[in-house]
Amino acid sequence: MNRQAQSAVLFLLGAALLHAGSTDLYLRYVKAGLRPLLLAAGVVLIVAAAATWWYERKQAPGGESHAHREPRISWLLLLPLLALILVAPPALGSYSATRTGTALQEPVVYGKIPATGPLKLALVDYAGRAIYDNKNIKGREIQIAGFLALDKDGTPYLVRMALSCCAADAQPVKVALTGDIPPVLQPDTWLLITGTYSPKRMADPVNGGPIPFIQVTRAAPVAQPTDPYDETWNG
Repeated sequence: MNRQAQSAVLFLLGAALLHAGSTDLYLRYVKAGLRPLLLAAGVVLIVAAAATWWYERKQAPGGESHAHREPRISWLLLLPLLALILVAPPALGSYSATRTGTALQEPVVYGKIPATGPLKLALVDYAGRAIYDNKNIKGREIQIAGFLALDKDGTPYLVRMALSCCAADAQPVKVALTGDIPPVLQPDTWLLITGTYSPKRMADPVNGGPIPFIQVTRAAPVAQPTDPYDETWNG
């Protein structure tokens, strides 16, 4: 691939990064905090593309580029770039969650919660409190959101994929459902669960990790959030 082709690939890659970083598409790949770095990388690649094109034009006699015969198959390198621009990959869902053990960790610190009223908690936050420090959530009305996953034995979980850096390291945190569970459960459906703390818990069949329960009183479908991954650990 000659320098002009290389500059074209660099330009398209930079444009793809800028496109992803300037929209919500980047959230399917990396955590929200990496957005400035993603945009900066896109700018650097476009500048590098322009510099490569200028250098090739400058080196060519009369301002014209040298002609080189290049294998046409090399242009297939553009296909992943076009896929990045045109196709938004789905967020990891129930298929990954039921084949990966829970990644629940004991929180280093717990955020403050209001003394009265319903507790609107991140699923990862509720799971950590329910297993390791449940004194402040007992008897409180709790709301958590996540997507549904069904284990091999039919056990329903509400799940969020916890993110440390990028989608490649996303791991599920699961909360098992008991109580007034919807009669029809469709995996990957996003639900807002209202309920109360349950002392019941189980071992994840994949890795033996702890899975808390929540006593469901209401369940309502909700739209998938703009950022489908939970970054509570990054906070």
